[in-house]
Amino acid sequence: MKRFAGETPIGRKRRARKMARLLADTHPDAHCELDFTTPLELAVATILSAQTTDVRVNQVTPRLFAKFRTAADYAAADRAEMEELLRPTGFFRAKTDSLIKLGQTLLAEYDGRLPQKLDQLVKLPGIGRKTANVILGNAFDVPGITVDTHFRRLTNRFGWVQEDDPVKIEFLVADLIEKRDWTMLSHRVIFHGRRVCHARKPACGACTLAATCPSYGTGPTEAAPAAKLLKGPRARDLAAAAGVDPDLVPAAAALAPEEP
Repeated sequence: MKRFAGETPIGRKRRARKMARLLADTHPDAHCELDFTTPLELAVATILSAQTTDVRVNQVTPRLFAKFRTAADYAAADRAEMEELLRPTGFFRAKTDSLIKLGQTLLAEYDGRLPQKLDQLVKLPGIGRKTANVILGNAFDVPGITVDTHFRRLTNRFGWVQEDDPVKIEFLVADLIEKRDWTMLSHRVIFHGRRVCHARKPACGACTLAATCPSYGTGPTEAAPAAKLLKGPRARDLAAAAGVDPDLVPAAAALAPEEP
């Protein structure tokens, strides 16, 4: 934090909003990476995403969604059959239990439909505050901040917060960023965490936020080694946006596995 030592609260808010704008320019493709067509499908996919990757969830859900279309289907599911479908996502027994109970609760209390209020969503089986905000923002267009591991790591690195508790982070960031931007900010920060600002070695020298980030230098600052750390289908675009020669990005970067 030495680069911004003594920063005032209003200075931090201005810097946070500038970084949010830079993230919007850097990741125009940011979106929810879980595949879904209905609010219930998104709720299910988000429950399944715990302790695994979105890619793995998206490999499992087509068969699951083809068989289980409504809350009633989940409520009446054969446990052994569902466990077998969910096995590749890990913790499949607990996830099966959550999905069956979710279906039963939705039938009993909400006529089979997902509620659209945070305080109601967080009381449902398998749905915590993070999952509820994903559902609200992406299925119901209600602004929400999703504090996953990437969001927690990056907002601390950005100097927006000095906090590990997800709920406290959510409220602190909500005070910095305009409400209308909450949902997309979450996607952009997560994209940045998966593609640029990695947990162990961030690509500081190929990051569009370098001039505004107090943690610049946590990873390599030289262009060549930093460019090799970029990941995702737009890795070369990310390098160019940071003023780095795109040819320094290995061809394999587009196919490199991203952090969950």
